[in-house]
Amino acid sequence: MAVTQRRGRRIMMTPDELDEFLTTERTCRVATVSPDGAPHVSTLWFVWDGTSLWLYSVTRSKRWSDLRHDQRIAVVVDTGVAYEELRGVELSGTVEFVGESPRGGEPCPELDAPERLFAQRVFGLDAMPHDGRHAWIRLTPDAIASWDFRKLADL
Repeated sequence: MAVTQRRGRRIMMTPDELDEFLTTERTCRVATVSPDGAPHVSTLWFVWDGTSLWLYSVTRSKRWSDLRHDQRIAVVVDTGVAYEELRGVELSGTVEFVGESPRGGEPCPELDAPERLFAQRVFGLDAMPHDGRHAWIRLTPDAIASWDFRKLADL
């Protein structure tokens, strides 16, 4: 799957912990690079299918425009308030655009699973409502780094 992180091995998540975390959390921060080199960070909901992170983005957003120019991305999912509660994952790599843009609901078997997961998780529905403004971005990460500061209590 992804490159094993070298630092912080004592607090990194196991593969099962990573899957549980990414299937439980729903908000991430997405970092892109503009054509002029300026960084841009935005927040999105996502779903994790065990291999890829699926982002449903507005196609008229700066994030979408940045990714059309340069498909490299970094995404952070994290939680916790107190230091000893902090947990998170950073995923990075190159995105792929999947399906029509913007998405109007044309059949796309590759989107069946992520749309079902997203519809249930975000909208509480069995089928994805398409608004003609969003489209799908898939990140199958080249690298994953994780941390779970709750493990520090065991050290």
